[in-house]
Amino acid sequence: METNNTIWIIIRRMRIPFLVIIVTFSISILGLTLIPGMDDQGHPYRMSFFDAFYFVSYMASTIGFGEAPYTFTYPQRMWVSACIYLTVIGWFYGIGAIVALVQDKRLAREIDIARFRKKIQELREPFTIILGYNNITHLIIDWLNREGIRVVVVDRDPEKIEALDLENFIPEVPSLAADVTTPETLKMAGIHQKSCQAVVSLFEDDIKNTKIALLCKLLNKRIKLVIKSTTQTQSEHLHNLGVRYIEDPFQFVSNRMYLALTSPSLWLLEMWTFGHILRVRDREHLPKGKYIICGYGRMGHALERALKKAGIPYSYVDIKSTDYKEEKQSAVFGDGEDYNTLIEAGIKEAEAIIAATKDDLINLTILATAKKLNPEIYTIGRENTLDDLSIFRAARINRVYILEHILAEFTYLFIARPLAYRFVRLLHTKDEAWGAKVVEQMHATLGENPMHFEITIDEDHAYALAKELKKGRQIPLGALRRSRANRKERLPLLILLCKWDEEHIELMPGDDLPLEAGMRLLIAATEESKSDFEYIVNNYYELAYVLGEDL
Repeated sequence: METNNTIWIIIRRMRIPFLVIIVTFSISILGLTLIPGMDDQGHPYRMSFFDAFYFVSYMASTIGFGEAPYTFTYPQRMWVSACIYLTVIGWFYGIGAIVALVQDKRLAREIDIARFRKKIQELREPFTIILGYNNITHLIIDWLNREGIRVVVVDRDPEKIEALDLENFIPEVPSLAADVTTPETLKMAGIHQKSCQAVVSLFEDDIKNTKIALLCKLLNKRIKLVIKSTTQTQSEHLHNLGVRYIEDPFQFVSNRMYLALTSPSLWLLEMWTFGHILRVRDREHLPKGKYIICGYGRMGHALERALKKAGIPYSYVDIKSTDYKEEKQSAVFGDGEDYNTLIEAGIKEAEAIIAATKDDLINLTILATAKKLNPEIYTIGRENTLDDLSIFRAARINRVYILEHILAEFTYLFIARPLAYRFVRLLHTKDEAWGAKVVEQMHATLGENPMHFEITIDEDHAYALAKELKKGRQIPLGALRRSRANRKERLPLLILLCKWDEEHIELMPGDDLPLEAGMRLLIAATEESKSDFEYIVNNYYELAYVLGEDL
């Protein structure tokens, strides 16, 4: 269909130029065949249609091979002189039409669509459709690209798509500038293909995200959806539509704040899953005294829920960034009236202050002002965009919540590391004693900076082990933790999660758990123990050794 559109545009735009060239050529050729000439012997001669066509072809293009097949008579030369101007006008008109056609935006659009569809049709690997290109999705694309997970991007803004193309991701990221809220666009992006695994929509507009979610569900019921929502009402609506994964950045921050206040070990395990070292730094210990929340919008309400649930006293200062700029005629917080506002809120007695407005500059100046009034106060800042990252680092704020980065982290984890994502979710169902025990066990076994990876027990990822299990052999989980150098010793790794299906999941399974084909494991390990583990599950000789067999 798209090829037909491209051809139709070319035919329609070039129809008149082609007709002009055909008419001018026809008149010129006809005249040459009718006007009598003279051959080299002085006999009367009339040009054939082929000779006339040949002569007009190089005459019209000004190549000028000379008079052929014989020297022209004066009547012929007079006719040729007139035809030169006639055909040149036709050629100029045709060339101008070709130049205009090359610059035609609709044709360029159809060509882009044709190329995009071809790339999507050629995709054989599982891929994810990401709608919208911004700071958040740029991070997600970069991380997924490093994992070898294919991504397709659609954004309405052509300039953003051009910026994406300049990134030169490897493997290539097919992209298209189009309206992401139309079914046709989603179909072009490959939502119907079996290899399409998920659709990500993280726009600021909740209504737009909901419309996209509804369209995706209608077009492909099995597709996984990652949809952003910033209100409880919207989240409930998405849940009723059957959306499995709803991203609320403010709820993420609220959950992290609550864990940090009540269960630091669980907070540490969650942060470690996202790349934090397995140790709480001094500046990361949250105080338990009074908190002041500056900015009582969606994030302020989310933080209030966390503080209230944790039993921490708090007060708030309702600063709306837009109203503040209009009233103060400034984006800088810190005049005499602002000082009095913080003093009335109890800044001198407070243990911590949270700047949670939608304006990064106001957040920075709030915390700077608070430091002047109470140099010992613990500062927490909301950073709305990754563009201001260096400024927040230079401000020496004790804790910064970067909404864009948090959204990118959770989305990446859901797509690329589903077991790690489930592990993070399940952490919130555990208590501090459980978390402290796991952290202690990880410290003793792996140190402060272990890694985590996921593996499926099948022939693609654990060939030898899957083959043995399919034969009906019983192999306990603990057997995989034996060293391939000395089976009496244990590998430095821990099995954090074992998954059979969506309903059957076990955290920190015991060594006596029987392994099954198709089972998926989340494992914490060092680089060396990860390599050893992969050797064991894929190599018959290594597996036989750790199982106590001598081949």
